[in-house]
Amino acid sequence: MRRLASRRLVVVATVLASLLAAGCGQTAPQPGSSPNAEPGVSGDTIKVGILHSLSGTMAISEVSVKDAEQLAIDEINAQGGVLGKKLEPVVEDGASDWPTFAEKAQKLISSDNVAAVFGGWTSASRKAMLPVFERNKALLYYPVQYEGLEQSPYIFYSGATTNQQIVPGLEHLKEKGVKRLFLLGSDYVFPRTANKEIKAWAKANGMEIVAEEYTPLGHTEYGTLVNKITAAKPDAVFNTLNGDSNVAFFKQLRNAGVTAEDIPVMSVSVAEEEARGIGPDNLAGHLTAWNYYQTTDTPENEEFVKAYKQKYGADRVTDDPIEAGYVQVWLWAKSVEKAGSTNPEKVKQAAKGLTFDAPEGKVTIDGDTQHLYKTARIGRIKPDGLIEELSSSDEPIEPDPYLKGYDWAKGL
Repeated sequence: MRRLASRRLVVVATVLASLLAAGCGQTAPQPGSSPNAEPGVSGDTIKVGILHSLSGTMAISEVSVKDAEQLAIDEINAQGGVLGKKLEPVVEDGASDWPTFAEKAQKLISSDNVAAVFGGWTSASRKAMLPVFERNKALLYYPVQYEGLEQSPYIFYSGATTNQQIVPGLEHLKEKGVKRLFLLGSDYVFPRTANKEIKAWAKANGMEIVAEEYTPLGHTEYGTLVNKITAAKPDAVFNTLNGDSNVAFFKQLRNAGVTAEDIPVMSVSVAEEEARGIGPDNLAGHLTAWNYYQTTDTPENEEFVKAYKQKYGADRVTDDPIEAGYVQVWLWAKSVEKAGSTNPEKVKQAAKGLTFDAPEGKVTIDGDTQHLYKTARIGRIKPDGLIEELSSSDEPIEPDPYLKGYDWAKGL
């Protein structure tokens, strides 16, 4: 807790320092501020940034998202690039450290002069980067589901918001008769905010929250929490742990003799890639809520999975954030082509209403929020680590980051 609190203070200090610098005229060049600015363009190339945790507790999830973004860049280049120019990625390591994400984002914008940045995973990393992109009027494409309650003119949100993932997950549990729910999450902004929303939903839907527990990112000792879960006897656990803490939790849950038949766990940050690290035996039968699985049945996904495995190995898997990372590069490229420019203001305008036949199915950029229309999918993890789809929404769901369509969310 002390380490996380000090980390938050560092983020706040970094943001305050940057704002003070802005007031003193010490900001970096603002590539999006001029209507004629063409960030990233140099000769026959366009530089783009990739910023993910390639080390630390979040590397288990983020390295593969970086790989998917590189795959999209390679495919785009093979088709002639963007505006007739080849894309040149500049890759940086956020190192699972929020201030480092802000620092590297500023470097990519001001020193490397990239046209856009694809990156982040945790909401803490996104919150640290947000003022950097807004101050510089540069574009960030963020590929992971999150807690909602945010909208930035310089961020495109390629993952799900609450009404496209968490709420469908809760609705599935309700349909299966779950009345008592145990909340377990990592101690940072996404799990804490998501659980406020979950508690509001539960209250309105006659579901009891029997306990709410948090552990630091990277935490590995879950014996006591497993005992609390078994003692509370919930009908299910709603899991918002992130990173390699999931490895320890699910292994220790199974070692305690708790199976998915006893107490199913619904996870919103565990997908096929994490299953490889956790071990399918420890996850079999547990539930997930996402918008895409490797098993999603579309022609585009068949090609995507084939290309990903050809590039990175037959043993590699795809998953929701991996697919979202891949899709967001294509969405940026199509927006630039439509705009005829890498200028962020022109790209944002061109992106409004843009559609793409993604591996997950058709996605559309909502012009008002810069989030995507996405199909909600509930899945069960199989013994081989892949996920079978149990149900899905009838059509892509309109993004509702502030949950304006839910009366129970008022006051959050």
